[in-house]
Amino acid sequence: MLHMIAFIDPAQTGVLGCGNPTERARSLSACYAKGKSGQIFLVPYNSGCHWMLTVVNPAEEVVHFMDPLKRRLVTGEWKTIVDNSIKIYNAQKTKKGRKIVTWKNCAGIPEQQGDKTCGFWIMHYMKDIVEDKNQEWSAKWDRKGSNMYTQDDIDEVRAEWAQYVAQFQES
Repeated sequence: MLHMIAFIDPAQTGVLGCGNPTERARSLSACYAKGKSGQIFLVPYNSGCHWMLTVVNPAEEVVHFMDPLKRRLVTGEWKTIVDNSIKIYNAQKTKKGRKIVTWKNCAGIPEQQGDKTCGFWIMHYMKDIVEDKNQEWSAKWDRKGSNMYTQDDIDEVRAEWAQYVAQFQES
């Protein structure tokens, strides 16, 4: 199932240094075009001061949105960029898409504790999605629930990241 998940480098999507909204939408659509049919894309997004995760299924025109601070669905520029990226993708495939992309707020995701750890929460969401063999993460996080990460869970992700980065210093 892992082959059905792709990761998009946040250096292509962030507010700072990634181009104007049209360039960012084109960059996303190019990533979708390189993917496999039915593949979902994990798109970490930084609004300038906060990390969020957007999971895009361009073939089905469905977007799942995860904000570790449990804010409501994103509006404005990021939503427009993702919507336009799906429209560009469909146009390149000469597929007539829906008029409106379906956005789903994952209200049941574990809520961020603390104010400076959003990046580690996003990494944990991605880890949970990748490790979900049946790909039922969206049903699990669809509604508000009692899903929680402990500090140990977040520390585990932090340690895995540090271990990964440390291997580059050694070489």
